[in-house]
Amino acid sequence: MNKPRLGKGLGALLGEYLEPESVPADAGRLPLSAIIASPLQPRRVFNDEELEELTASIRENGLLQPLVVRPAPGSPDRFELVVGERRFRAVTRLGWDDVPVIIREATDETLLVLALVENLQRESLNPLEEAEGYLALSDRFELSHASIAQAVGKDRSTVANMIRLLKLPPSLRRLLEEGRLTQGHARALLSLDDAVKASELGRRAAKEGWSVRELERRVGGAARKARRKQPKEDDPVLRALSQALEAHLATRVEVRQGRGGKGAIEVKFHGTEDFERLFELIVGRRVHEIVE
Repeated sequence: MNKPRLGKGLGALLGEYLEPESVPADAGRLPLSAIIASPLQPRRVFNDEELEELTASIRENGLLQPLVVRPAPGSPDRFELVVGERRFRAVTRLGWDDVPVIIREATDETLLVLALVENLQRESLNPLEEAEGYLALSDRFELSHASIAQAVGKDRSTVANMIRLLKLPPSLRRLLEEGRLTQGHARALLSLDDAVKASELGRRAAKEGWSVRELERRVGGAARKARRKQPKEDDPVLRALSQALEAHLATRVEVRQGRGGKGAIEVKFHGTEDFERLFELIVGRRVHEIVE
């Protein structure tokens, strides 16, 4: 596959950190115990089968490319990974005492961009990890979407659309992260203002295997129905609180108020799994911790 191009500005900045084809003359060795993983690594999920294949390859052929590290901020004699998270995990599995490294000075901004580029080159980030990486560059380092796009070799609109994925309700983010929904499904659901309805449709799409086109059709129907529906005459404060509960729980919530301020809250659930999800959100504990 073609590797993402780097923009002129950050591309020049990152040039010296890009992985060499072989061990360079300035590579040294460090104890594995002196190296720590980067807290800025955007990738949270590592495929165990792929990692085992890499471990087997390194066991057979050795480490063909050194790790790139930087002095760990505030930790003398410790070094933080800049490039090579998968290799670091593989040699840790092998129980190596030390490892070949290249030591470089790198800012947090450089480190985060490098981690993003390295993972994007391998297509190893799930959509939410990629989106969170872009958001960190935007919020922490105040980079524009255009600057981020230039750095990682993407279109500006692609970066903006990826960041929008983080607006999905938690239940839909989980389905996207697990691969049960695609980015196409997610974009269709983001067009719905009703987070609860979006969650319901997303769960059905994942369960019933809807195509993106089918989901778009259902979303369009739900949007038209919502526009036709007349708003209820109720207490605006109570309605706002009901909507906040619905957004937090990602399900239908009905609040009924009677005389004297008394009333009831009804929370809808769709099966045992959904009930346990809601229980955990409300109580803060898992069902099996209560019932054993």
